[in-house]
Amino acid sequence: MPGKVRAQALPAKIPQPPASQLNFDERTSKLASPGNRSRWLHSLLPSVADLLFIALLLALSCGALGRLLLRDGDTGWHIRNGQQILRTHAIPRVDSFSATMSGHAWYAWEWLYDLLIAAIHQVFGLNGVVFYTAAIIAATFVLTFYLAMRRGGGLFCTLFLVVLSLAASAVHFLARPHVVSWLFTVIWFELLDSSNHRRLVYLPPLMLLWVNLHGGFLLGFMLLGIYLFAGIVRYFAEKEQRAESAFWLKRLSLVTALSALATLVNPYGYRLHIHLYQYLSDRFLMDRITEFRAPDFHGPAQQCFAILLLIAIVTLTSARRKPPLVHVLVILFAAFSGLYATRNLPTSSLLLVLLLAPMLSQSVAGAGDNPGIASWLRGLFSNVQTFGARMSAFDLELHSHYWLVLVFALGLWACAHGGRLGATQLLNAYFDDKRFPVRAAEVIEGRGIHEPIFCPDLWGGYLIYRLYPETKVVVDDRHDLYGDEFFKDYLRIVFVQPDWSKLLDERHVNLILVQQDSSLASILRQTPPWALVYQDSTAALFERK
Repeated sequence: MPGKVRAQALPAKIPQPPASQLNFDERTSKLASPGNRSRWLHSLLPSVADLLFIALLLALSCGALGRLLLRDGDTGWHIRNGQQILRTHAIPRVDSFSATMSGHAWYAWEWLYDLLIAAIHQVFGLNGVVFYTAAIIAATFVLTFYLAMRRGGGLFCTLFLVVLSLAASAVHFLARPHVVSWLFTVIWFELLDSSNHRRLVYLPPLMLLWVNLHGGFLLGFMLLGIYLFAGIVRYFAEKEQRAESAFWLKRLSLVTALSALATLVNPYGYRLHIHLYQYLSDRFLMDRITEFRAPDFHGPAQQCFAILLLIAIVTLTSARRKPPLVHVLVILFAAFSGLYATRNLPTSSLLLVLLLAPMLSQSVAGAGDNPGIASWLRGLFSNVQTFGARMSAFDLELHSHYWLVLVFALGLWACAHGGRLGATQLLNAYFDDKRFPVRAAEVIEGRGIHEPIFCPDLWGGYLIYRLYPETKVVVDDRHDLYGDEFFKDYLRIVFVQPDWSKLLDERHVNLILVQQDSSLASILRQTPPWALVYQDSTAALFERK
């Protein structure tokens, strides 16, 4: 009709795009939506624990700290022992590395670690040994950080304590089996301290592994003893909860008994326990082996442990809630063991972090409401606590570990390709020629010298790694194998005390490799039967003519 716009007829059915196009559009719209985009980006963010693991892994394997892991000759004989187990399919019962103790009973109680480290060395070389050790250390401290956060620690307080414990433990950053004991200590404590009593069933299987990896399994029983003692005190002190305490004590006693039985499942049975007792109760050796002596607090690592102890004192005295007796006992035990022997600093520091982080965080949070301090300081504590709580909650929600897996995979790739990642030399692990007789070992090997060599005990493991089986050492640092009587004579030789030459004659020593600037090297240069056949800035080799 004139004056009206005629309506256009609509199709009976609106055409639909193909199904594949519809699915693509739906996926695109979902990814484009702000919420999903946020979740996608959120999944790519690394957590603080991931960043800590990556930083430690790279620093200890690729960075300047990487060479610290190979500053102990023990690594050498651990690798050779593991290779011997792989070759013979038998765990050693007698020594084969030393000319002095060849055929004598030897308790290689770390045989499982030796087997593992030898397999890694066979595939990846020394780079793999260092990378594996760095990964164990990183995993230990990251797990400590994560568990301390889960126990109530604030992000900043926990991170600060973990950094202190790292610094205190640096004195024992070595490619040796004791690093596995650090990891097992953290896991053992977490299972033992868990409110879920069912987790106790994991302790005996864990002990079965621990006893075959490292002698540090004794620490597990010390912690069990502390929890049993605290449980007995609670049983008599809290009469209204006596039934619950009795149930807990029965279960813990059973787990302790099963864990003790698990320690007998080792190549040497109960004789290993007797040997360990005789070794650790030998006062001559314990007073002279550096790592068994009390820490010297002039060193930076020891000073960091002292700071941890001061924080523990302040935290316990200012705690808003009285900590359980068992936690106080563990803190006291950690403090005492760290002060007793340098080798205990890492495990003591880790235990202190796990217990102090929640209490210190609560004290800092309470300072924001304390009317006894200045208002500006209360505001500062309050703001720090609020920001830290938000960061902690956000960090605990980050469960994707893409960056961690990527960095670890790249590290393994580099280990499998001579330490190189493309054209970049990422890892380059070696024994430092300023600390070990690297060039002297090359001379001995090149000249085909097969006679036993007397050397400082700290070089013995390295020479076993370089020269065995063609050349054996007279002594190395397996002090429990040689015993205190042998080391009394050894020290008389090294420090050139009366009858030093007679002791060398009695042991038929014709080759001596010592530090170039040592007292023994100086006296050998002036003693006619001995001739200097090689020297460099690190070592001097003498031969009896």
